[in-house]
Amino acid sequence: MSMGIDITAGEAEPPRVVSRREGDVAVIELCRPSVDAPTRRALLAAVREVAAAEAVRAVVLAGSGGAFCRGQDLKEHAAALRGGAQEAFSCVEREYNPLVTALLAVEVPLVVAVEGACVGAGLGLALTGDVRVVAEGATFATAFAGVGLAADSGLSVSLARAVGPSRAAGLFLLGDRFGAAEALAWGLAHRVVARGAALEESLALARELARGPTAAFREVKALLREAAEPDWPAALAREAAAQTRLGATGDHAGAVAAFLARERPAFRGR
Repeated sequence: MSMGIDITAGEAEPPRVVSRREGDVAVIELCRPSVDAPTRRALLAAVREVAAAEAVRAVVLAGSGGAFCRGQDLKEHAAALRGGAQEAFSCVEREYNPLVTALLAVEVPLVVAVEGACVGAGLGLALTGDVRVVAEGATFATAFAGVGLAADSGLSVSLARAVGPSRAAGLFLLGDRFGAAEALAWGLAHRVVARGAALEESLALARELARGPTAAFREVKALLREAAEPDWPAALAREAAAQTRLGATGDHAGAVAAFLARERPAFRGR
C-alpha cells in the first residue's frame, strides 16, 4: 500500500515535490520541469526526511510530466539578477549545495528515473544516484556555457568522474546534447527502457534492492565514495564562487535575456 505525502514548501497548490512510501521504498518526484527556490527547498526537505527514515531501504528520485529536470528556472533567475550576481547566486551555496550533499549522504540505494530532459542542475542531481534508469528519448546536456556559466550542483566533479575528463570537457565547452544510447555507452545509465517506463522500471529495481542486504549496501556506498571521492565541500564551494563571478558578467546577463526571448545569445567574453 502506498501512502502519499505532499511536501510543497508551505504551498498547498500546486505541489512542487511529492514524496510517498511504497513499503520500504521511498519515491520522491519533482512536479515541475524547472527548479525554483520553493522547489529546491521542498526537495531538500523530502530528501532529508527520507534519509532519516529507518524503514526506508531504497529510494527512487524521478520527475513528472515527461521531464526529469531542466535545471534552474530562468525566469526566477533573471529576476534575481536584478539584485546583483552576489544575491542571485547565493542560492548555490544556500540551496543547491545542501541538496547535492543530502542526496550524496543517502545511505541506501538511490535509483534515479530519467524521462525527457535532464539538463544543467538536473543532470547534477541525476548523477548523485547510484543507479540511473533512462527512458528512450531522454536528452542530456550541461547547458551552463549556453548562459555564460561554468557548473554547479557538483557537476564539475560528477560528470568528469562518470565519463572521463576529456569527454566532460567537450560536453561543458561545446554544450553537446546526448541521448539515452550515449548515456548507456558512456556509463551514465544502468539500463535504457521504453519511453514512459523509467519510473516503473526504477520502482521494480528499487524493490529488488530493498530486499537485498541493506547493511552491505551501506558499506558498499561508503567504500565507493572513499575510493573515488574528491573533497566535495571544497568542490561545491569552488563551483559557487565561479558561478558568482560569471554571474556578474555581461555575457551571462545577455544570455539569460536572449534565452527568455528565444533568441541566440551573443557572447563578447566579458
